[in-house]
Amino acid sequence: MNVTGHTRRPASIRDVATAAGVSYQTVSRVINDHPSVKPTTRERVLAAIDELGFRRSATALALASGRSRAVTVLTANTTHYGYASILQGIEEAARAESYAVGIGVLESADEAAVAAEVRRAADAGGGLIVIAYDPAGVKALGAVPAELPVVGVVETPASTPDPGRPWVWTDDREAAYQATRHLLSLGHETVHYVAIPSSTRRTSARTSGWRQALREAGAPEPRPVQGSWGPAEGHAAGRRLARDPAVSAILCGNDDLALGVLRALHEAGRSVPGEVSVAGFDDAPHSAYLTPSLTTVRLDFTGLGRAAFALLHGVLEEAARIAPHPVSVPELVVRESSGRPPATG
Repeated sequence: MNVTGHTRRPASIRDVATAAGVSYQTVSRVINDHPSVKPTTRERVLAAIDELGFRRSATALALASGRSRAVTVLTANTTHYGYASILQGIEEAARAESYAVGIGVLESADEAAVAAEVRRAADAGGGLIVIAYDPAGVKALGAVPAELPVVGVVETPASTPDPGRPWVWTDDREAAYQATRHLLSLGHETVHYVAIPSSTRRTSARTSGWRQALREAGAPEPRPVQGSWGPAEGHAAGRRLARDPAVSAILCGNDDLALGVLRALHEAGRSVPGEVSVAGFDDAPHSAYLTPSLTTVRLDFTGLGRAAFALLHGVLEEAARIAPHPVSVPELVVRESSGRPPATG
């Protein structure tokens, strides 16, 4: 605030022009890095921008360039760890490029409701990112008009997608494989699995990775316990598994499910990792502070969001070769919740 107590208005492009002794059109050319501006003039304008604290608005840049510097993210969820971290990465990357970000929430997987949300996103202009981790997201990604720039954040594909599909993903199959191999290497006869829902098929990439590790080891293959996303579903699955004394190792489809499983095992009097080892998935912030701290697999969802925006930004700026690709290598994080099985006999 200034000395009179009034809020000082933000500097405008015309204020910069006056301070630099040039036209506002010249300031616009400097902002947009036009080659026709003399170096001395460019330096004078940039100095005025710094002195006045001038901030470029997305609207002004859109008017200057003829392009909408805006991105709409379509998602069915904004609170679960993976979704929220992806949104964070998109917003950080977009802000760095002076893009505005809007969010369209897919409240239903009903085709008419999805189509209406896609139309609203298209009417907003700019590009579109769809988080397709659930049926509503998958339908939305398929409903985007061909002429609209779009990037999909998808579940690990069963096979390599066509080169023209601008998709990004984490390698969930490899992550589940690593976690299962870790538990088997400790000496457990097999590993039970509490599964999250799959967006596109009955067997998710995480389930496939778990199953591959069991088959390679010649280990028994228990039927997966179908969960959902949260601790309550993990608790219900954990109570069921805790009743079976043969269960000594459990892999959970995410860390929230693992939280519920740990609680159920505690209530049943089964110690972790003394009697049962538990591993999660994602390395959510709370996983390192549970008692015991949770063995899990770290996935860089924030980096995934940044990569999604970077791919879309390249498409919007006509500077990218569209190529679907996984974004990061999963990292096994071994903590207190996994150990050798109890001795028998």
